[in-house]
Amino acid sequence: MSRAGFRQINSGETLMRLQYVTNQTVAVALCGRGSANMAASRVLFVRVFRGVVTVRRLYCERAAEESPKKKPKTFPKIYTKTGDKGFSSTYTGERRPKDDLVFEALGANDELSSAIGLAREFGIDANLPFISELEKIQCMLQDIGSNLATPLSSARESHIVKTTFNAEPIQELEQWIDKYTAQLPPLNNFILPSGGKASASLHVARSVCRRAERRAFRIVQAGEADPNVGKYLNRLSDYLFTLARSG
Repeated sequence: MSRAGFRQINSGETLMRLQYVTNQTVAVALCGRGSANMAASRVLFVRVFRGVVTVRRLYCERAAEESPKKKPKTFPKIYTKTGDKGFSSTYTGERRPKDDLVFEALGANDELSSAIGLAREFGIDANLPFISELEKIQCMLQDIGSNLATPLSSARESHIVKTTFNAEPIQELEQWIDKYTAQLPPLNNFILPSGGKASASLHVARSVCRRAERRAFRIVQAGEADPNVGKYLNRLSDYLFTLARSG
């Protein structure tokens, strides 16, 4: 039995019902090989936990091997080759050079999310209290990327509606900053970026955030992105600095 409460049945077992009961969790698995009422190669997993029923359908490995008519799954390729000549597309469909200010800002924003993701993993190891906040921030950075990738000079109303970045996330950051600042001693001098893996990684994320902010403000000041994007990144670096001190 796996940690999730499911058990996979060998494909040779036919119409066999197994039950596993522990800690208010019931897992029932039914293998339908050869059954006229179910796909011959399909395994049905049912999990009941606190009144919620979860169903999974997987293919029996042996049955899949015995089915020569089954076509292998095809997956889209990660590479498109559309950028091989040094150009890429904005959300509005423009083709711009890859060193365009828009893509510089998008790249820095992506680096920032990666840096925060690393800091979050170190925070999980240290059992720090702000893990969910960092995850939410990474989601906000996705929204910022959408806004930066939608230059207003070429955007239609349908683009703008989908990529607008409002001020609410900024206010939330300010509340978090105030909460953690109240728990820290006054800062009377400069500090060296250090303090353990979690704190040091937050300092790295803060530094990357400053660069992402500079890149984003070029787009904002050109009138191509929402001013709230620059404000959010400015506040985010303060938040990351505060976390680095408290971590």
